[in-house]
Amino acid sequence: MQKDFLSLSDWSLEDLEKIFTLTGDLKSRQKAGLQQNLLAGKTLGMLFEKSSTRTRVSFEVGMYQLGGHALFLASGSTQVGRGEPIKDTARCMARYVDGVMIRTYSQDTVEEFAKYSAVPVINGLTDLYHPCQLMADLFTVRERREDYRGLTYCWVGDGNNMANSWINAATVFGFELRVATPAGYEPDAMVKERAAEAGAKIIYTNNPAEAARGAQVLSTDVWASMGQEAEQQERQKIFTGYQINMELVKLAGPECLVMHCLPAHRDEEITDEVMESRHSIIFDQAENRLHVQKAIMATLMG
Repeated sequence: MQKDFLSLSDWSLEDLEKIFTLTGDLKSRQKAGLQQNLLAGKTLGMLFEKSSTRTRVSFEVGMYQLGGHALFLASGSTQVGRGEPIKDTARCMARYVDGVMIRTYSQDTVEEFAKYSAVPVINGLTDLYHPCQLMADLFTVRERREDYRGLTYCWVGDGNNMANSWINAATVFGFELRVATPAGYEPDAMVKERAAEAGAKIIYTNNPAEAARGAQVLSTDVWASMGQEAEQQERQKIFTGYQINMELVKLAGPECLVMHCLPAHRDEEITDEVMESRHSIIFDQAENRLHVQKAIMATLMG
């Protein structure tokens, strides 16, 4: 089993399924009001270079529910923000805490931190990957559809960190994935190449209707991610037509599930109507960030 949780592609199907099993147990215990002190006396250092709502709250609450403590560190208030080398920070923090979660821009930052850290490192988000969110997404589908690995999934929108993580997931879990993005906004070429070499069942297209037709799960994200705010207006023009709306849902089918990793720009990448419809499992996804991340922390730090 891996020491760190940096990318889904680092993990085996068997070990990720074990995390799902533990997630279900921890969620059941939390709902029943039972103690879950798997990390009593342990501390998670949380290093943030990007702003956050769900990531900070879910990790902090998760550590509390597991009997441990989470320490919030904004990069601007640490020596990292003043230019201290990542490898120095990593080696020092590992002397103080039992695990580190990082939410940052570059995947290289997380990889370097993990290389020099003596304690487990969790990728809370980078511009390349968002593995914790993807695990929450799949666990949410798994709660609704026992045969979740046999479903067809569809990604509509930007080829961003979520699209890259869906590609990694399709490679590990073996499900069919269709990715619809505008030309020039495709997922990372390296991620696509590795998936192709592994024989993943993935279709890439510029046609959202083609991708959505008959899919059991539709998923999307904002058109302009953090750090791309200056491109917002330009992207709104380019991404017109890449919206999850009721027309796209009807193409997918009457029992399709709709997901969004949040925050959402309602009536841009997804309509308010779809978000509030019976197809939406968006807020179940958000809740399951808590339970999945608790299982990840317990697996790595317990």
